[in-house]
Amino acid sequence: MFKKILIANRGEIACRVIATAKKMGIATVAVYSDADKDARHVALADEAVHIGAAPSRESYLQADRIIAACKQTGAQAVHPGYGFLSENEAFAKKVEEEGIVFIGPKHYSIAAMGDKIASKKLATEARVNTIPGWNDAIETAERAVEIASDIGYPVMIKASAGGGGKGLRVAHDDKEAFEGFTSCRNEARSSFGDDRVFIEKFVEEPRHIEIQVLGDSHGNCIYLNERECSIQRRHQKVIEEAPSPFISDATRKAMGEQAVQLAKAVKYQSAGTVEFVVGKDQSFYFLEMNTRLQVEHPVTECITGLDLVELMIRVAAGEALPLAQEDVQRNGW
Repeated sequence: MFKKILIANRGEIACRVIATAKKMGIATVAVYSDADKDARHVALADEAVHIGAAPSRESYLQADRIIAACKQTGAQAVHPGYGFLSENEAFAKKVEEEGIVFIGPKHYSIAAMGDKIASKKLATEARVNTIPGWNDAIETAERAVEIASDIGYPVMIKASAGGGGKGLRVAHDDKEAFEGFTSCRNEARSSFGDDRVFIEKFVEEPRHIEIQVLGDSHGNCIYLNERECSIQRRHQKVIEEAPSPFISDATRKAMGEQAVQLAKAVKYQSAGTVEFVVGKDQSFYFLEMNTRLQVEHPVTECITGLDLVELMIRVAAGEALPLAQEDVQRNGW
């Protein structure tokens, strides 16, 4: 087990990781910008290293400074938290190349799931349900209209590199498809530097339900049930609930098993979340995979009694998962 880890983040998630590390008897290193020198995570950690000015691009996004802080303090591993560099495949790869353990999935798993078009193709190959659609980049608005018409309206027009509700349009006819494709592509180019756009069937009366998965380096992978996150504002989750009041036990089992199939297909090690859209008839389709610990992970901890941060650390240290699928609890209402 590690003797010392560095947390490459700030705020609540840094405090959360520090709490589990202390419970495990692991020393902690915080990093901070000019703006965070008096922050709670700095006070809670055993050591703290200044990594730059207040803007995150000059501090928390500076991979080389974080790696230097690991070497300076003798930290054997780095937990990225969420946001910042947590889903940056280049950072995960560089950390490992420098002889430091990345407490999260391997860089190739992050890469495989980080691109929405590529991840949908992988999901299809792994026999995971995907929404009917056109999964290659579409070059023109005219071609977008043809594809949308073939799929059948309504359709969802999405940027491959999109997220946070950006690069997303719903079209109900040819005119909306033409205009939606053009605006979606422009927004994707300006927001993500990647203007690739694809189209898929829009699921009516949809629910957004995600499955928490956990894999190790020994080939084991389990699902820790679901989180219902259908109550959203501007495509951002507002309320998370577990267990979901909507899905049946059969649907829950099928979704969990498909989430595990996908995780195994990319040799996933660590905690991750597979997101699905679920129709009013409980048909479900893969949306994307978040290759990190999510903000809402405590919801899963409440219904399973597990410490996800501790399990991430143990998996990163090479330990096998301490439980099998049949050992996973589902408490709640």
